[in-house]
Amino acid sequence: DSNHLAERGITHYHQFYLPRALHALSTMWRIAGEWPDVRVRGFLKFMVEQCFWGVTIQNFYCAATYSKVNQFVRNAYYLPPASTETSPWYVLEGKYKRLLKMLLANQLPTSRQVTISTASSLQSPIPDKSVDYIYTDPPFGDAIKYGDLNLLIEAWHNLFSRLENEVLWDELKNKTLSVYSALMRRAFAEYYRVLKPGRWMTVVFHNSKNLVWTSIQEAIGNAGFVVADVRTLDREQGSFNQVTAAGAVKQDLVISAYKPNGGLEERFRLEAGTEEGVWDFVRTHLKQLPVFVSKDGQAEVIAERQNYLLFDRMVAFHVQRGVTVPLSAAEFYAGVVQRFSERDGMFFLPEQVTEYDKKRMTVREVLQLQLFVTDESSAIQWLKQQLLKKPQTFQELHPQFLKEIGGWQKHEKPLELSELLEQNFLRYDGKGSIPVQIVSWMKQSSQLRELISVEVQSAKCEIEESGALRTTHLALLREAKDRWYVPDPNKAGDLEKLRERSLLKEFEEYRGSSQKRLKVFRLEAVRAGFKKAWQERDYDTIITVARKIPENILQEDPKLLMWYDQALTRSGEDA
Repeated sequence: DSNHLAERGITHYHQFYLPRALHALSTMWRIAGEWPDVRVRGFLKFMVEQCFWGVTIQNFYCAATYSKVNQFVRNAYYLPPASTETSPWYVLEGKYKRLLKMLLANQLPTSRQVTISTASSLQSPIPDKSVDYIYTDPPFGDAIKYGDLNLLIEAWHNLFSRLENEVLWDELKNKTLSVYSALMRRAFAEYYRVLKPGRWMTVVFHNSKNLVWTSIQEAIGNAGFVVADVRTLDREQGSFNQVTAAGAVKQDLVISAYKPNGGLEERFRLEAGTEEGVWDFVRTHLKQLPVFVSKDGQAEVIAERQNYLLFDRMVAFHVQRGVTVPLSAAEFYAGVVQRFSERDGMFFLPEQVTEYDKKRMTVREVLQLQLFVTDESSAIQWLKQQLLKKPQTFQELHPQFLKEIGGWQKHEKPLELSELLEQNFLRYDGKGSIPVQIVSWMKQSSQLRELISVEVQSAKCEIEESGALRTTHLALLREAKDRWYVPDPNKAGDLEKLRERSLLKEFEEYRGSSQKRLKVFRLEAVRAGFKKAWQERDYDTIITVARKIPENILQEDPKLLMWYDQALTRSGEDA
């Protein structure tokens, strides 16, 4: 920063250069700027620019590469203990030859030349709905101070950026995370304005701070975009892997989002708050998602096609447009099963399922997404994954569960396995017919399958229309008894109502608490409370409880942040 440089005697830009380097560069820069041919002038100025950093007193000898050409610390102003002076022609000799070769090889006709413009992402001169595709690699929090780093080159051009609107998180400049988030929302709103309906945007992200990642996700959604895919970029392998966890930001991320087509937005204005609006959005969203992804002979589960992520996207689409969500989670899940074809835990449109089935036959297996248990929501998803594979007893699940909860977040209220099971799943108590979910698993065992077949043929047991097994055979009942299983979507509504009642009761305790800050709380209870308050347009409750939650936790949770920001917007308050 400027204080650090001032301590080393740098208060003006010319002080980065020794006298003869400054004279040589100044002469080259003057000659380049006076060249009569515009194209050659641009080439010459670009060439001279390559020296602006490499001949400063920031340059040093790098023993690892035996080089002193452009050896300076990237993304920082750093003055080494011993700097190395290099002449401009020594730095430029190789670059000049390469640039000249490029210039001669790319004598394109005017019709094929590319136009490049530089402008602020907060206020672009580009017309509305005129861009086909956006690729953006925005500044990520406080990682790199691009504006400050540009000042040295800008000094040569005598043209300086207005840094008051730089999208940056910098406490020294009184630019808090809230300011950064607000500026990021403005930038993505501008992207949304210029992009054509139905077209795509790719966002690349390189920051390991969850709250910055959440802030960018919220800005993308708040602008009106719908996220269709999030993957990690493996730079060594040059490959992409899916990401579902909000905190999985230790690697570079590539976010694919689209601007809904005009037809959906127009229809939604007429259907807002109705079931028709929900299913119109889901159909349009499914149409945008990839149908089949394979890697190394294995098919990948496309996370965005799973019911819970479809529900999250649908809720976000409604909330960001100020519309009441007309369906509960259970009603939505039941409706998804009724309207769309399910394959390997994913949902498809009728015309997509044929393509998926055809391509599914070309791979050995479907690679399941890896889940990390950090809170109640991820614990429920992990349990669902285990119970879909095999209905299990508490005794079978408990040792596995204890191994998985090592990364449980400190602020998240610890929950017993028994409580999670009782509120989200069903247990067969040995009475009545054996549920179809358990019967399907039993038939995977050759011994039990044969026993069921013998019993059915002898009319001692009966397979009901639903697939459940009515039997009095003790061995079969004993094998099925006390096993937990995932309820049928059509029957999950009662469970959800009981769970929601419990969550809302806990939320009321938080709302009425005299504590200024909640240190340990149940995140799902806060989410349920925010959702109910939103439906009732009780924005004050959302704002009041949100301010009891530690700032870093609020900023790191995309769902809470969405409800909170929208409540602030609707109520007219400032963060």
